[in-house]
Amino acid sequence: MLDASRQPEPLVRVEGLKMHFPIYTGLFRSHTGDVKAVDGVSFDILPGETLGLVGESGCGKSTVGRALLRLYEPTAGRVIIDGEDVAHLSAEKLRQKRPTMQMVFQDPQASLNPRMTLAGIIGEPLDEHTSMSRAEKTQRIYELMDQVGLNRRFANRYPHEFSGGQRQRIGIARALALNPKFIVCDEPIAALDVSIQAQVVNLLEDLQERLGLTYLFISHDLSMVRHLADRVAVMYLGRIAELSPSKDLYSRPLHPYAEALLSAVNEPDPELAARRNRIILKGDVPSPANPPQGCNFCTRCPRVFDLCRQVKPDLQEVEPGRFVACHLFSDKTTAGTTGVPEARIEHNQQGASK
Repeated sequence: MLDASRQPEPLVRVEGLKMHFPIYTGLFRSHTGDVKAVDGVSFDILPGETLGLVGESGCGKSTVGRALLRLYEPTAGRVIIDGEDVAHLSAEKLRQKRPTMQMVFQDPQASLNPRMTLAGIIGEPLDEHTSMSRAEKTQRIYELMDQVGLNRRFANRYPHEFSGGQRQRIGIARALALNPKFIVCDEPIAALDVSIQAQVVNLLEDLQERLGLTYLFISHDLSMVRHLADRVAVMYLGRIAELSPSKDLYSRPLHPYAEALLSAVNEPDPELAARRNRIILKGDVPSPANPPQGCNFCTRCPRVFDLCRQVKPDLQEVEPGRFVACHLFSDKTTAGTTGVPEARIEHNQQGASK
């Protein structure tokens, strides 16, 4: 994990990223609106850091990962990776940039070509982006297999001959083939057995330490993210609700949604579990095609007040290294004209002073 005492320039900087999918209806396919899957996301990732991205299914976290690597064309925003704005690169320059940024997909079976052997899958990026000789490519494939714990005798086997954990190791080896600096891990353990999940996470940690990799780790497994991530961003309906160091977020979440989400994490200690205040949110998640006018969470928030329904809160730093998009921590809540209950103002002052 990242050494907190060092603060280098971010390897990845995301500014106002939006990913809207148009809605067409009728015989003539009239454009009637947009699904706002990602709606103004901003964050940085430092070299060697793991940023966890968590949230409910459908919140847009996987879309963020795909938009960062231009697997989706972003609607708006900037994605600066290693000094270049990936979101606005030409096709040829993007192809040249590909080796520095790779992805490990959620479903290892669906992400591998069933007609290619293990050696062919891992070697495909080498064919596309390098001019290695056949002997050099073979040697590199064997090195990658060794790095991810695959037996060299398996080189000529096909994906269906491997277990789920082995297939994910193949995907990781393929991602490492061109020595990337940044890897998006899109729920890489979600499709695996629990006993295998820990092995894959330990492998990712080991590779990060040995190769100096930087990760965006997307997951709905909050317990695993707590173990792996240096910082965690909590998403809700296409926007970041809170971005905090992992230790701080899990010990004292600030945003009401983050608080409710973390209250659902399984606690192995029975005494701590008994003292935990489980927060049950009421209502359904709004449609990303028609989000609320104000805060996206206002329809379900137990601490909602008038301003929440009128104005979207900005993501702002309320404590050193902690960013929250919530009017409870905004100067606007104390203006006296928004109908903020006294209890909200007290909460805001206490939270900002801790």
